[in-house]
Amino acid sequence: MNEFHARLEALRRDFHRHPELGFQERRTKAKVAAVLRDLGLEVHEGVGVVGILRSGTRDRAIGLRADLDALPISETGSHGHVSQNPGVMHACGHDGHTTMLLGAAEMLARKGDFDGTVVFIFQPNEEHGLGARAMIEEGVLERFPVEEVYAIHNLPAAPLGQVSTRVGQICTSESLFEIRIHGRGGHASMPQTGADAITVGAEMVLALQTIVSRKLAPGAGAVVSVTEFLTDGLRNVLPGQATLKGDVRARLPEDRKTVERFMRQIVDGIAAAHGVSADMQFNTEFIEVINAEIPTSAVVRAARAAGLEAVGDCSPMSFSEDFAYFCEAVPGCFLLLGNGEDGACSQPLHSADYDFNDALLPVGVAFWGSLVRDRLPVGEG
Repeated sequence: MNEFHARLEALRRDFHRHPELGFQERRTKAKVAAVLRDLGLEVHEGVGVVGILRSGTRDRAIGLRADLDALPISETGSHGHVSQNPGVMHACGHDGHTTMLLGAAEMLARKGDFDGTVVFIFQPNEEHGLGARAMIEEGVLERFPVEEVYAIHNLPAAPLGQVSTRVGQICTSESLFEIRIHGRGGHASMPQTGADAITVGAEMVLALQTIVSRKLAPGAGAVVSVTEFLTDGLRNVLPGQATLKGDVRARLPEDRKTVERFMRQIVDGIAAAHGVSADMQFNTEFIEVINAEIPTSAVVRAARAAGLEAVGDCSPMSFSEDFAYFCEAVPGCFLLLGNGEDGACSQPLHSADYDFNDALLPVGVAFWGSLVRDRLPVGEG
C-alpha cells in the first residue's frame, strides 16, 4: 500500500468511526471542508460542502457528487474502526464515497491535467431523499453551474472496481403512502352492529396487490408493499379506525402516477362498498434516477480508460437515490462501483455487518480522474 492509499484508508476509517445522521453531519462537513482548503480549493459551506477546482482556461464545468450521511443502525462488525456513535453507522458506504471524492480532489489539484472547472459536491441526508433537494433549493446549481453531474455508489458482492451503469432509468422512485379508514367499532361478538375497519383494511391490502399484477405491463418493475397495519381494536373490541402504511417503488414516472391513481380508486371503492370513509396520502420521497446518454457514454469510456471493467447496460436497481434530483436539473450519470465479493464488503447495503472496501479507494480516485480528463480534456476548445 502506497502512502496516498494509506492516507485515504485512514481518512475513510475516521469517517466510519464518527458517523452522523442526515442534516447532523457537522463533524463530517467540517473535516471535508478542512481537507479541501488544505488542498487549495475554493470552499463554500452551506447545507452541504462545495469545493471548486479550476485548471486551464476553458469555460466549462462538471459536477462530482458524494453523500455524507450515515444510518440509524447499531454496528455489529468487529474490525478496528467500528462506529463510536451508538446506534449510528455507515452501513451504505457514504464514508467511502466521500473519501474517494476527496482523494480525487487531491489528485486533480496536484496534477492539474484537465482544462475547465470541477465542482465537488458533498451532500448531506441522502438516505431520506432530502439532501439533494436542499442543496438545489439553496442554489448550488445557480451559484456553481455545471454542464453535467456524476455520482458513484458502491455495489456489494460485485467484482472490485467493476463499473455498472445504463442509459435511462437506473434507480427506482420511492413513494410512501398512508391510508386511514374510519369505520365504527363494536363488540367482537356482534360484528353486524358496527363497521369493522380491520376487515375493510384487509380487503384493501389484497386489492392493492392487483395493481402490479393486473394494471401494469408485465416486467414494469413496480412494487406495492403494505408494511404496517395499525388499528384501535382490542381482544374483544372490533376496531373502528385502521391505518395502512407502505412503500411504492416504480421505474418510470408514468408507472408511479398510474399506481397512485389505482390506489386511490381501490381505497375509495372498497370504503364505499362497506359504508365507511377513508383518505389516503401518497408522498414521493425519491423520484426515478434517469441517466443521460452523453454522460453515461463518458462513464463507460472513462472506466475502460482507467483499466476497469465497464458494464454499460446493467439492469435497473430496485433501490432509490436522491441524486435523481441533480439528474432532473442537469444531464447526469449515476454509476455503481463493485465493492468486492468477500467479507464485510459483500454484505448487503444497510446491514449491520457491512463495511466499505478500502481497496476500492484508489480505484474510485483513478476513475474520477479518468472521467475528468475525458470531459475536460487539455488541448481542446
